[in-house]
Amino acid sequence: MRSTIQVGTILLKQSKLMTDSFALETSPYSGNWSVVEGLDGFAVDRNIHAAGWNFLFMAGESKAMFLGALRPKKIQNALRRILEKVKQQQFNGLEVTGVVARHFLGVPYSVVTAHSRHVQQTCRLDSAEERRASQHNEASARD
Repeated sequence: MRSTIQVGTILLKQSKLMTDSFALETSPYSGNWSVVEGLDGFAVDRNIHAAGWNFLFMAGESKAMFLGALRPKKIQNALRRILEKVKQQQFNGLEVTGVVARHFLGVPYSVVTAHSRHVQQTCRLDSAEERRASQHNEASARD
């Protein structure tokens, strides 16, 4: 598992489509999620658009907080909680948009924020049912 998550990090659900169609170098992160190596959201967006697909950005952010200073393991745990939220929404991507250490009454805490991203062919966001069916079809094709 990768230990250095920072603002701009892109995570994508592992799939044959992501690796074959978009020429993205990824490394496994957690479960069926991979980290895109060496590219930020803008560069990933350019690669996906060059292949004729869209990389949609969702406006609502997901947050996870934890007590204490920024430590790689705590950031990973916070990101796992965020990935669970994204999984429920059937999105296939995530962009880390904030990793911040703060204090309240002298007690340190940290906040990790991220926005869901989704790769699909059309420029109009598919419904949750369509996203679920698409991911199911891709999983069936791998088996």
